[in-house]
Amino acid sequence: MLKKRDWSRQQRRALTPTEIVKRLADLPGWKLSGDGAEVAIEKTYTFADYYETVSFVNALAFVANALDHHPDLSVHYGRCVVRWHTHSLQGISDTDFECAARTDALLA
Repeated sequence: MLKKRDWSRQQRRALTPTEIVKRLADLPGWKLSGDGAEVAIEKTYTFADYYETVSFVNALAFVANALDHHPDLSVHYGRCVVRWHTHSLQGISDTDFECAARTDALLA
């Protein structure tokens, strides 16, 4: 069972562009999306049908709630676009990469 995270006790910072590029190399299929305060890491997941897509979204919601870090989702028949960024930092943090890896793990 995932334990609920309390991010108020952890120091977070926005990663530099160089750090983001290096970290993206370790996450197949993830790419940089947006700019400025809306910059995020993004991946599109494909599924056989709407039921599988929504099942993935529900599993991701469980993980996001436990981690107290929530992605932007675009849900469609047969696909879901997941975007992680740290709103409070107006950028991308280590937290986003941890959440992206956990998102991938849902389908491993």
